[in-house]
Amino acid sequence: MAREHRADQDHSAQRTAIRAAELVESNRQDGDKAKPAALLDAYPGIGKSTAVLDFARGFHQKQVELRGETTESGNRRVPVAYMALTGNTQIRGLNAAICRFFDLPTSGDTDTLAARAVDAVLSLRTSVFIIDDIHFLASPNSSPTRMVNHLKFLSNTFPVTLIYVGVGVQDRNIMREGRSATEALKAQFGRRTTPLTLRPFCIDDEKGRVEFRILLLTIEKQLVLADKYPGMLADDLINYLFARSTGHFASLMNLINRGCYRAIRSGQERLDIELMDGVRNDAAAEEARLELEAAMKANLITARPKRARKSRRAS
Repeated sequence: MAREHRADQDHSAQRTAIRAAELVESNRQDGDKAKPAALLDAYPGIGKSTAVLDFARGFHQKQVELRGETTESGNRRVPVAYMALTGNTQIRGLNAAICRFFDLPTSGDTDTLAARAVDAVLSLRTSVFIIDDIHFLASPNSSPTRMVNHLKFLSNTFPVTLIYVGVGVQDRNIMREGRSATEALKAQFGRRTTPLTLRPFCIDDEKGRVEFRILLLTIEKQLVLADKYPGMLADDLINYLFARSTGHFASLMNLINRGCYRAIRSGQERLDIELMDGVRNDAAAEEARLELEAAMKANLITARPKRARKSRRAS
């Protein structure tokens, strides 16, 4: 199977990780003041959670190496807290999710839950909160002002840097400047929050083609197949894989993982077009592949960088 690769090695995921690190490290000087937050807002299937978890893993390891596995009081050090919300999460539910992460009781009202969580954050020296799928809290039926009030409460109450991850959050007027006195809270939230995003891989220019090939080379190294060979993905299947995934990280990884499973079960132990044609991918990718495949067959577009094309002709 394909092992999970480091998403921040490629395209805008790397820039996102760098910007998140800059935000977290620069916030350390603010002490107990409300700290600026980050909102990673992008389309589904781009690799948002993978990128932010990769950043979180690196930050956690760095803090433990610098300060030890335990705090001065003998508590376990927990530099990063991660919460993934579910559908129809209410404000109390968000506080309960924070308590569950710290293995605390979830009984009581919103303020009680917050107080428990703050005590854990201080005791365990937590400095980063990652709240994934924040769009479940900012549902179309909820009040943006009510949501902003609670996020502002979290920022003021917890001495941490908040990193929100979601889909279409900015489209729900959360980040926009207030246009009247009654919308002033929205403007304040926008001033305190740095928007980040990820984009699909793109092959419209040479830079994008190089980035996509680097991604495939990275994945290729992690494949556990007996008969894999250099360039199996990054050269022989590069156009095919882009067309089948349309440049979306989740679609690409699903396709490759399923292909590896089929290759192992069949005994082929390598990936090629014939085998991959028997693998189904997500509906959105399958719907978009035909147009891309037709354009590639007509030599109108390619995912291969120029240097890789020259190398193939030379061989």
